[in-house]
Amino acid sequence: MKNKTLQVGQIVNTHGLRGDVKVVSWTDYPEVFEEFEYVYTDIKGEKSTLEITTIKYQKGNLIVKFKGVDHIDDAQKLKNHTLYIDREQLGEPDGYYICDLIGCKVQTDEGAFLGEVIDVFKTGSNDVYVVRTEEGKQILLPVIDEVILSVDIENDLICAHLLEGLVD
Repeated sequence: MKNKTLQVGQIVNTHGLRGDVKVVSWTDYPEVFEEFEYVYTDIKGEKSTLEITTIKYQKGNLIVKFKGVDHIDDAQKLKNHTLYIDREQLGEPDGYYICDLIGCKVQTDEGAFLGEVIDVFKTGSNDVYVVRTEEGKQILLPVIDEVILSVDIENDLICAHLLEGLVD
C-alpha cells in the first residue's frame, strides 16, 4: 500500500533572525522544493501546513522562508520537525519511492522467502536493498538487473536472483 504522504526533509536549524530555517532535503533533487507551494509538519500531534515563500541554497542545504514565520522564536519551534508533502504534489514517478519499498517481501526466483526490505541506501553506482530475514540476519541486495528481477509495489513483493556469494 502506497503512503499518501512522502517525507521530503527535515528542519535542522534556524537561519538568521527573520524566521528562515535550514532544511536538509531527503529528495534526490533538492530543487524539487521549488515546485512545492506548501509542505506539512506535525506540531503537537496536529498536521500543520507551512506555505513556502522563498528558497535559497547554502552548502547543500536549503534556506526556507515560510509564510507567517517571521521571527527566530517562531522558527525555533519548527526545529527538528520532519517535512511532508502529498504524493500527488510530485506527480506519478516513472517507478516508485523508497518508502514504497520498505516492508516489501523478498523472494528468490526459485520461490524461497528471503525476508523483508527494511532499508534502502545509495551507493555511487546503484541502490542496495537491506533485507532482514526471519532469523534477524541482514542481506544486502544490489539493485542491478542480474539480482533484482521484479518489483511489484501493489503486492509488496520483490523477486531476486541470488548471485553466488550474496548470502552466506
